[in-house]
Amino acid sequence: MTAVAVAIGRRPPEPSAPLLMTGPLIDTHGRIHRDLRISLTDRCSLRCTYCMPEQGNEWLARTSILSTDEIVEIASVAAGIGVTTFRLTGGEPLLRPDIVEVVRRLAAVRGPDGPVQIAMTTNGIRLAAVLPELIDAGLSRLNISIDTLDRERFTALTRRDRLADVLAGITAAAASGLRPLKLNAVAMRGVNDGELVELVEFAISMGAQLRFIEQMPLDAGHTWDRSMMVERDEILAALRQRWRLDPIPGRGGAPAEQWTLDGGPHSVGVIASVTAPFCGDCDRLRLTADGQLRNCLFSTTEYDLLPVLRASGTDASASAASASANADVAADERGVERMLRACVHGKLPGHAINDPSFLQPSRGMNAIGG
Repeated sequence: MTAVAVAIGRRPPEPSAPLLMTGPLIDTHGRIHRDLRISLTDRCSLRCTYCMPEQGNEWLARTSILSTDEIVEIASVAAGIGVTTFRLTGGEPLLRPDIVEVVRRLAAVRGPDGPVQIAMTTNGIRLAAVLPELIDAGLSRLNISIDTLDRERFTALTRRDRLADVLAGITAAAASGLRPLKLNAVAMRGVNDGELVELVEFAISMGAQLRFIEQMPLDAGHTWDRSMMVERDEILAALRQRWRLDPIPGRGGAPAEQWTLDGGPHSVGVIASVTAPFCGDCDRLRLTADGQLRNCLFSTTEYDLLPVLRASGTDASASAASASANADVAADERGVERMLRACVHGKLPGHAINDPSFLQPSRGMNAIGG
């Protein structure tokens, strides 16, 4: 089984180093990959202006969406070669009808060093209703998106009047004991840049950490305007009007730089993917809802797992019925591993957003997975 990269924009030059089929998932720049972001759907219950249009969205065909068996098969192979965290994303992952079963089955996956961690990024709308089941199934970490605390602003930004539901989800998460609990906010000029301090104070009241995110060129309509982005240094300057910020060392491969507030215990994070990217330490891979592996959020190349997974015309659960089918499953697993390694092998040193030749991915964030 050969790894086939599907070019969706420009294709980077092939790395000269040979593809290694043993050892950890390490790329040609020495980065070991331990985190797989799994998008469960491209659909969402909100229509955030920086992500997708209000109407006219083209959704992935349901037949192309990975089944739970296929997700677990990919995850099991990934865990076997060193992936320790699966983060479930979307779209909105809680729109997947079998979300509790997905979490339960992924939480049962084990790697060489033991069980994996299951994290989720959600808009929080359905969270209050399903959180107890998710925790019981094995969810261990949670990020919730909240860009504003103002109802009118929320409605204008998301094109949905659902702030009360999001706040209910955050309240449920705060009461659950899941820690660390993180709240994500995209900072936008003229939209929510006047409530940065208020958002941090709200996070503190919920026992959570607020993480600000620079707005990135990942909208489906390709209307990103750099001048609308509130940069890292501007965010920090606004917060310093209220708190003393002391940097927290030991970031490793985490996307957010962190600072304590007035010496702690509370802290704040900033994910500055545009002005201060962390590409040099990135340890992430992404799996789209339709089975495409991506080695970078901004990649223009995808590695298609569907032919590997569906070559036999049967799903993994049916395959276990016979010895010959078991051989097919083993071949599938070798093919999945080869694809994972090929995807990591093809990873570039950085995303090149600030290079004049940068091309925005053809997919929007909802179709890539946050």
